[in-house]
Amino acid sequence: MRKWRRRAAVVGVLIVLTAGQSACSGEPAETQPQRTAAPSLPVQAVEISPRDLSRSVQVSAPIEPMRSVRLAARTDGVLTYVGVETGDRVAPGQVIARLDVSEQEAELARAEAREEDAELAFERLERLHATGHIDVASRDSARAQMRIAASEAELWRTRVGFGEVRATVDGVVLARHVEPGEAVSRHATLFELADLTTLVLRIGVSELDVRELESGHHVDVHVDALGPEAALTGQVRRIFPAAEAGSRLVTVEVDLPDAAARGVRPGFLARARLVVDQRSDVLAVPAAALAEGDGGELYVMLINADDRLERRRVEPGVTRGGWQELRSGVAPGERVVATNPLDLSPGTRVRIVGWAG
Repeated sequence: MRKWRRRAAVVGVLIVLTAGQSACSGEPAETQPQRTAAPSLPVQAVEISPRDLSRSVQVSAPIEPMRSVRLAARTDGVLTYVGVETGDRVAPGQVIARLDVSEQEAELARAEAREEDAELAFERLERLHATGHIDVASRDSARAQMRIAASEAELWRTRVGFGEVRATVDGVVLARHVEPGEAVSRHATLFELADLTTLVLRIGVSELDVRELESGHHVDVHVDALGPEAALTGQVRRIFPAAEAGSRLVTVEVDLPDAAARGVRPGFLARARLVVDQRSDVLAVPAAALAEGDGGELYVMLINADDRLERRRVEPGVTRGGWQELRSGVAPGERVVATNPLDLSPGTRVRIVGWAG
């Protein structure tokens, strides 16, 4: 009996101790399994912001004067005088060379004598006609002979004038091809002149790109002689009306208004960058961020303020350099999953672990 009482006392003590430990820990004797939140999915995202997806082409060509002239001899002869050197400035009308025109001058003197004789003959016949001694036909014939003589004299004056070679532009002598004493033939090039105050760049542009260009378009031009950091501001001056038959390239003339002042000379190599499809300040996402739905529509996965995914239908534009233009469906500042969204479901909680772009 005493032994059973001792066992009962021990069991009671154990029960009391167990209850005390439960009370101190604040946990019930029997605990239920706890529910844990679903983990968020790590994704890479991009923030929608305006981007420049313009397309440009770069072409190179030598710089040229906008206006240049090849002066040629207008008659055969020997050069008796050459008054300019390469690099000299010339003014319009300035005599820069002379040819020997002694023969033409002799012919002119004879023609002027004939002209004077014809004038005197006409005056005599005019007086005789006034007194009735000759008929009208004789007088008119004398007038015609006088006019023929006058025109022949004018012809030889012109040919004598061919002996002077005059500058036709206000510019610089780019090349001199003759020396005094040389015999030259008619139409042989003697000098090359150019107006260096206005320099241009004439470049060939593909027929596929030239349709996007217009007169007045801005052009960035880099000249090797000025260094890699120096740039000129150019402007499309004109676009030639036809493409070259062999290359199918259309010549585009770019005006360089400040080139001469910065020491640029004809022949310098220049590289021009032309924007042929202007698309600045457009909304875009990485091309991989788009997926096609069952109905053929394109969509992206938007990350909302609660960091959950929303499927957003979009209208795409052009694709440039791995970026896809979005014409509608998104707004600046919104966040979009930057990777393929095919395996993602709307409502999924995500956490951003990296940013694209």
